[in-house]
Amino acid sequence: MTLPLASRIALVTGASRGIGYATALALAKAGAHIVAVARTQGGLEELDDAIRAEGGSATLVPLNITDLDGLSRLGAALHERHGKLDILVGNAGVAGPSSPLGHIELKAWNDTMAANLTANFQLIRCMEPLLQQSDAGRAVFLTSGTASKASAYRGPYAVSKAALETLVRVWANETVTTPLRVNLFNPGPIRTHMRAIVMPGEDPETLDTPAQAAEAILPLCLPSWTETGKFVDYKTGKVMGFHPPA
Repeated sequence: MTLPLASRIALVTGASRGIGYATALALAKAGAHIVAVARTQGGLEELDDAIRAEGGSATLVPLNITDLDGLSRLGAALHERHGKLDILVGNAGVAGPSSPLGHIELKAWNDTMAANLTANFQLIRCMEPLLQQSDAGRAVFLTSGTASKASAYRGPYAVSKAALETLVRVWANETVTTPLRVNLFNPGPIRTHMRAIVMPGEDPETLDTPAQAAEAILPLCLPSWTETGKFVDYKTGKVMGFHPPA
């Protein structure tokens, strides 16, 4: 039986742990060749072992997502090797500081924006030509409910995710007449390392696992997925559009 993502190339950022790791593995099980990007070499090697155990294949890219020149070189390398990209999952991000806005150092603010916003802008710039070479390019970016809640003491993270949502929606509008489908995915509270840092008193056993979230991301990456510019909420299973303020 042919796997649904056989012969597809999938780039996943933040692939060394958490939702990125689980999504890369789920895509590999569906037949995709994984281009796994993360800072942590050890985590990438563990992912590679897990993918190989499932009969899949991966290319490991130890790279800090904020290395913008590195992302440009990666785009060129993918063009030379594959000539296309079928799936982009923009998962990598940082939690940033949890403090009142007036107490946040400028460097911490800039670092959060660099990882959560600017890096994804560079991914779009470098990977769109490759995605447009696919007959069914799919891009998914992970967001957070705090972007709309404007959660107190989570300023840099909330602002960066709100800006990311607008960035992705602009891209979806620009590519709506092409085969490329671009969407946002909100996992909500998931049992990840980042969540444990932000919510240290929370019982992780009460949360769904990254593997469960990854199974909900997988359909957005299939050629059969037709929606674009949507907000897909994991907790409710809803596919939502955006509306002007009332």
